[in-house]
Amino acid sequence: MKTSLNLAKGVANLLIAKGWTLALAESCTGGLVCATLTELPGSSDWFERGYITYSNQAKSECLGVPAETIDSFGAVSEQVAKAMAEGAQRNAGVNVAISVTGIAGPTGGTAEKPVGTVCFAWAIEKNTIYQTKHFSGSRQEIRDSACTYALSELMRLINP
Repeated sequence: MKTSLNLAKGVANLLIAKGWTLALAESCTGGLVCATLTELPGSSDWFERGYITYSNQAKSECLGVPAETIDSFGAVSEQVAKAMAEGAQRNAGVNVAISVTGIAGPTGGTAEKPVGTVCFAWAIEKNTIYQTKHFSGSRQEIRDSACTYALSELMRLINP
C-alpha cells in the first residue's frame, strides 16, 4: 500500500500542476484505486469521482459500454477497458480517466484469460491508451498489483 500511496502523491502533484481532474472506472479492483487516491488530503481538488462497475449491466448503464462490446470481447478485454475509461471521462467531464477490469480470482479464469489477467485503459484528453497485464498471487495481491500498475502507468503517461 505504501508504494501505491507514493504513486498517488505523484499523480496528485502532476494533476494539480496541469490543472486536470481525474475519474476512475473500476471492476476487479472494487474501488481500491479510488480509495488509494482519496487517502490523500485535498484530493477533492483533482479527484472528481469513481465508478465501481462490477457487473456487465453496471458497465453499460453507468459508463455506456455497449452490450455488444461486452458480448463480443468479454468484460475482461481491452475493448471494454477502453469503453469504460472513455465513458468515465465523458460522464465525469474530466481530463483523465483510468479503467481497470480483470480476473482477480481465485476462480473465474479460463485458458484464454487466466486468473490475474487485467485490462487497463487511460483516457487522457482526447487519446486512450489500453493494454493487458498478467499478475500472479492471491486475489488481494492481484488487486494491489493492478492498483499500483494503473497509477504508475498514469504517472508515466502524463509526466512531461
